[in-house]
Amino acid sequence: MRTLALDFGERRIGVAVTDPAGAIALPLETIPRSGPADNAYLQRITELVGKYGVTGIVVGLPLHLDGRRGPEAEAAQAFGEAIAQHTGVAVEFLDERWTTLEAERVLRETGSKRRKNRERVDPVAAAILLRAYIGSRGS
Repeated sequence: MRTLALDFGERRIGVAVTDPAGAIALPLETIPRSGPADNAYLQRITELVGKYGVTGIVVGLPLHLDGRRGPEAEAAQAFGEAIAQHTGVAVEFLDERWTTLEAERVLRETGSKRRKNRERVDPVAAAILLRAYIGSRGS
């Protein structure tokens, strides 16, 4: 049972996937977006769902520090609903307030160059989200 995690952003979508046992979160890739009307990401995510035999998807929900939903959370919700409709796979949402900051910290600590970090932060953030999701499921 594999789960895909998506860290949704206006310009990029970070992707991570679990190992076949569903216990380990692995950063996978970044899917670029050219703007709000760009829906090519739907095809790529559908390809990944098929390639990895994904049975569940988790999408990060960027809440405010006080837990309120803002426009970013509404956009992530709409994104997740479009993914569920397009792939036929159930989508769950998980609070992702700190994933990008944590990903940046992890990359800094590994000695990664700041310029390269921009390319790697989104899938690492998705893996952090996925790790939290795995933990919340008791796996």
